[in-house]
Amino acid sequence: MTAPAIASGQAWCTFQLAGGDYGVELARVQEVLRAQPVTRLPHAPAAIAGLMNLRGRIVPVVDTRRVLGIDGARAGDVARRSGLVIVRSADGPVALLVDAIGDVRRAEDAAPSLPAAESPLVARTLALPGQLLVVLDLDRVLERAFAAPEVTPPSVTPTTTVTSPTRADGSRS
Repeated sequence: MTAPAIASGQAWCTFQLAGGDYGVELARVQEVLRAQPVTRLPHAPAAIAGLMNLRGRIVPVVDTRRVLGIDGARAGDVARRSGLVIVRSADGPVALLVDAIGDVRRAEDAAPSLPAAESPLVARTLALPGQLLVVLDLDRVLERAFAAPEVTPPSVTPTTTVTSPTRADGSRS
């Protein structure tokens, strides 16, 4: 399996999650912010941390740790994260909740791209000086974040028919 070639001039906005280095295409990033207040949204998919007010626009906040299945992602730890990466999606801006904001890394800094991991959420892995950068497939990450949880049908339990007790003579009461 070979990774797609890296175009010169390509760049990634990097961030940290649970000590790992991740990135998204810089062209899709609108801005980065320090942590902002997030309002929980009842009955939202588990990966949606809530909503935030971005200069008068309501923006959904995605718990990136939950989407990626990184250990330690709990609903209550949202306030301890220190950064938001605001990305452009087909439906408007979306905030990615991250542990820490990194910097911009450019293609010139990268060794040849390594094949993507076995995860459909990873576009490629880059070997940078002193850093291994996992570049996320942003569209797939957002698709998974907003996916409705699978609803499992209620289990079917066999029903028992209650009959009248039978008397010793074979008649029912």
